[in-house]
Amino acid sequence: MSNNSNVARGKVKWFNNEKGYGFIRREDEVEDIFVHYSAIVANGYKTLEEGQDVEFELIQGDKGLQATNVVKI
Repeated sequence: MSNNSNVARGKVKWFNNEKGYGFIRREDEVEDIFVHYSAIVANGYKTLEEGQDVEFELIQGDKGLQATNVVKI
């Protein structure tokens, strides 16, 4: 990841494989961040596990903050 100020870390709160989205809990905030499977940086099947540590960038979406460039750490 770059040293961009928009980079954050957190844990996956939950992720629904059937619906292709879930939420990440940021380390430094109580706000949950929306994550769509298309924002996951991975080869093959893009999914996340509950409790998994991730690093991501924040962008402003139509309905609030959302994660992009999500990397499992």
